[in-house]
Amino acid sequence: MLTTKEAIEKRRSIRKFKPDPVPDEVIEALLDAARLAPSGCNAQPWRFKIVKDIAIKLELAEAAHRQPFIAKAPVVLICCADIRGYIEGTISSIQDLGRTGSVEDRVVTLILERTEKMKALKTEELAPRVAFNVAIAVEHIVLRALDFGLGTCWVRLIDEQRVRDMFGWDKNIHVVALLPIGFPAESPPPRRRLNMNDIIIG
Repeated sequence: MLTTKEAIEKRRSIRKFKPDPVPDEVIEALLDAARLAPSGCNAQPWRFKIVKDIAIKLELAEAAHRQPFIAKAPVVLICCADIRGYIEGTISSIQDLGRTGSVEDRVVTLILERTEKMKALKTEELAPRVAFNVAIAVEHIVLRALDFGLGTCWVRLIDEQRVRDMFGWDKNIHVVALLPIGFPAESPPPRRRLNMNDIIIG
């Protein structure tokens, strides 16, 4: 079993996969890692669609501006944000945090007031606020996948409306990313990274 540090260092974006299927119990373990991720006010707005059907994967590859490697992954997770779920989850969870004393009453009041104002926003305005929560959950999946010898690749270059139309989803479901998953058929070298001095603001 890799340490967290080892997993972070070993992770690569994988775009070539072996045809071997990913067992259902492994997919469940990956989603359980996402389920345990932190989120603002514990709203837990992440939702996932599991795709194994080759015809649907081919459509997703087209919706991702014709990136064929997506269809060749044994599994593709469509990683989404539930906008209404985020608002409802924020309200109920911040109230719970207030009742347990984890958050001061004044902070509970501030968040409830802010959430009420969010209800008036369009989903397109809310989506970026919600998406970062989903990104945390997806990264949990990405790192947990290494425990099973799996590779993944974040895909954000997507026609979101086209993906929604494929499944009849309304704008309440914001498609954050596609995540192809499978056993790697490549071993990419480390990518260039900024130096420590480049990421610290003086």
